[in-house]
Amino acid sequence: MNFQLRDYQKAASDKAVAFFNDKKARYNAIMVLPTGSGKSICIADIADKLNSPVLIFQPSKEILEQNFAKMQAVNPFGCAIFSASFNSKEVGKITFATIGSVKSHPELFQQFKYIIVDECHLCNPKQGMYKDFFEALGQTKILGLTATPYRLYSSRNFGSMLRFITRTRPCIFSKVIYQVQISTLLDMGYLAKLNYYQMNPLGWNEGNLRVNTTGADYTDKSVVKEYERIDFYGYLVSIIQRLLHPKVGGKRKGILVFTRFLKEARRLTESIPDCAIVSGDTPKAEREQILSDFKSGKIQVVANVGVLCVGFDYPELDTIVMARPTMSLALWYQIVGRAIRPHKDKKCGWVVDLAGNIKRFGKVEDLKLHDSGNGKWAVYSNGRQLTNVFFK
Repeated sequence: MNFQLRDYQKAASDKAVAFFNDKKARYNAIMVLPTGSGKSICIADIADKLNSPVLIFQPSKEILEQNFAKMQAVNPFGCAIFSASFNSKEVGKITFATIGSVKSHPELFQQFKYIIVDECHLCNPKQGMYKDFFEALGQTKILGLTATPYRLYSSRNFGSMLRFITRTRPCIFSKVIYQVQISTLLDMGYLAKLNYYQMNPLGWNEGNLRVNTTGADYTDKSVVKEYERIDFYGYLVSIIQRLLHPKVGGKRKGILVFTRFLKEARRLTESIPDCAIVSGDTPKAEREQILSDFKSGKIQVVANVGVLCVGFDYPELDTIVMARPTMSLALWYQIVGRAIRPHKDKKCGWVVDLAGNIKRFGKVEDLKLHDSGNGKWAVYSNGRQLTNVFFK
């Protein structure tokens, strides 16, 4: 094995293997591991230790590619990929797959009694591809891994809330078998320290934002109206220009900007040299070239629209700009997580928030998982409960 497991990774792997081997455990379980904690290494170690075939679901082609490489470094024998994105439909003792590719072929996986789901919060317990596939497969034990163990729930009468995924009804996963706090890994030096800067534009008024019909986030119309009222576009350009020439802290390794719409991103590329846009419409080859140039320093600023929230592995990244408001705790955490990965040359990451998100959710290191008894898990920030309570 080419990887030396950290103490918490070994503890997580041991808990997972014990869960799979425990014939009395007739439930599905989850492990909560923070962004940057090395879930892929844990998955590889778990799969390597199991004596039975294991099916490992990955949420995207990019993440599958990264995690399959880690698996092969641990054990190159018996590994296979079943995913149309790779033009590969092989079944091995350890099979990495995407749900869209296997959903119609449960008969090929009847021998798999163990399943691992990365980013398991994406599993809809009421309907969808995961639920249908699990039911078609029959008696299996499923282990989910995630950094964000909650899903949105909406009620016509009461509004919306984030429900911890072991507390949804129905639920796929019913027990937390291992978790480690973000603050613990920070204290141990396994995550990068972060400096937060709340820099709302002058006149920014969150009260002007309206919640959409799902209760999940703000409406496009109300966000655009607020942007135009205070010239958010010009303000964003001025902030990026200041970050490119900071008075303290030294030159930044790279600046990754998260915008909601293409308009803000285009304004940046029009105003700032060495700035590029990545969106869902960016061709794969062009996107890969932009990110390669970003990592090498040829491009200083990348404005991304709706992408790079997960699966973008660049530990040297030291500056993110949150140039959009959101009601999604998961999105906030995933975005901040791009800067929390440690690197020997990074003293600390900068999180520059232009839309009130720090006030809304707090710092990610303040997020705490707490079990109030009988498996009633919830997420808190500085004593304020964020899950299993309706949004105010």
